[in-house]
Amino acid sequence: MAGRPGAGGPGEAPVTTYREALREGLREALAGDERVFLMGEDVGRYGGAFGVSLGLVEEFGPERVRDTPLSESAFVGAGIGAALAGMRPVVEVMTVNFSLLALDQVVNNAAALLHMSGGQLAVPLVLRMTTGAGRQLAAQHSHSLEGWYAHIPGIRVLAPATLEDARHMLAPALADPDPVVLFEHGSLYNASGPLAPDAGPVDLDSAAVRRAGTDVTLVTYGGSLGKALEAADRLSADDGIEAEVVDLRTLRPLDDATVLGSVRRTHRAVVVDEGWRTGGLSAEVAARIAEQAFYDLDARVRRVCGAEVPVPYARQLEEAALPQAAGIAAAAREAVGRDG
Repeated sequence: MAGRPGAGGPGEAPVTTYREALREGLREALAGDERVFLMGEDVGRYGGAFGVSLGLVEEFGPERVRDTPLSESAFVGAGIGAALAGMRPVVEVMTVNFSLLALDQVVNNAAALLHMSGGQLAVPLVLRMTTGAGRQLAAQHSHSLEGWYAHIPGIRVLAPATLEDARHMLAPALADPDPVVLFEHGSLYNASGPLAPDAGPVDLDSAAVRRAGTDVTLVTYGGSLGKALEAADRLSADDGIEAEVVDLRTLRPLDDATVLGSVRRTHRAVVVDEGWRTGGLSAEVAARIAEQAFYDLDARVRRVCGAEVPVPYARQLEEAALPQAAGIAAAAREAVGRDG
């Protein structure tokens, strides 16, 4: 997704950034449905901690783009109440670690109310938050806790990794009667490239094959997608290994069919997850492959995950603690028996 924001050449799709794609999705939602509003810390005049909502308060006013006090439990709870009352709130939590202050609201209220009310109380809430490391924000602001949320029945968990998904995931998320948690990897905000003007709403039930291959399947999502694609290009150029790259996109519910279909073609799998290995999303994906496609495997499933440490601040240590293209490629070589 390299490039710069601005117009493309004649006949080319315009170039945009991940941040701008998210903003356009919000703008479309606010303009198209008066029930939609955005709320969160600094989303108004400041334009959001990561600049996603820049300019929206001037366009739609402070009633539709609402700055909140620094109380995640309070404003996530207010979003749940607004959703119950018929509104379509988009609630922004600055970073995933701050969402822990509202975990009771998510787990005990938003995720459970439809079940506990016997189907009477839907909570059509979209909860946006920044996730991931790689930006030297140290241990308290570099978590990848998507797997925690994917553990919870009653919510849908999304991880847009491309410009198209950043632009077009919000509309179907707002149409979902269940709460939706949308994770935006912080390293992607400045990523740029062409965005097809005719790209439409995203199918939230389906993973996406981002690169076709025949020798090994790389399963990943979010901020690790670019690294997996880089690893696949290296494997092809240096080793003649053709890796298929599957972008999960939706982490709950997982699209088993796409993942297993790929593994049955390649007979090998590497799961890449920036989160910690122990009890993480990579373990769930690996277990499903082993349970449902064991006899299709020609090698054990490999995992490439974040190191089991609080994320370091120093750049070289942070990079060493996170999955990188070289490590992903090495795991793929092991899987196909070409580990040197």
